[in-house]
Amino acid sequence: MKSRKNNASTRAGSSSSGGGGNCYSSSSSKMERKDVEKNRRLHMKGLCLKLSSLIPSATARRHHHYSSSSSSTKETVTQLDHLEQAAAYIKQLKGRIEELKKRKQQAAASSNGGGMPVVEVRCQDGTLDVVVVSEEREREKAVRLHEVIGVLEEEGAEVVNASFSVVGDKIFYTLHSQALCSRIGLDASRVSHRLRTLLLQYY
Repeated sequence: MKSRKNNASTRAGSSSSGGGGNCYSSSSSKMERKDVEKNRRLHMKGLCLKLSSLIPSATARRHHHYSSSSSSTKETVTQLDHLEQAAAYIKQLKGRIEELKKRKQQAAASSNGGGMPVVEVRCQDGTLDVVVVSEEREREKAVRLHEVIGVLEEEGAEVVNASFSVVGDKIFYTLHSQALCSRIGLDASRVSHRLRTLLLQYY
């Protein structure tokens, strides 16, 4: 009888020990999943913040939305807002690029009889697009891209990107910039006048 009781208690102890191991394994697995999800959320939040930092403040304000929901919902809405702002900004940039291409083609098509430089300046929502067309001349007699950038910076613009290309005997400078201070903005007519004055020094 004692032998049977001992065997029964041994089996019960083994069963209890096995059950405890399964509970620990399940709890550990849940903790790992929580850590993975937490890291994923932090990573996504970091990416959204980086994306938001690349969008001009004027565009971000125009697409900003407020929510009175819970804190977790606010975080989700904020991330969605960042993505919507980025999509709208990319669409806006594509439109500007197409317009600048058309202007570039029009400037190339027109002979500009006297050979005088062409300056196109467009200011909208705190951004400034500039296209400068001049004749390709000897290196020491040609306007430099850094000189054009210098004028924009002196007028309170931060150049986001700049490029140049040569078509026939014409040099095309294309610059996209934004106002350093959105409250003050940019004076397109003043920028245009200063660029024309700069270019005329080489003619």
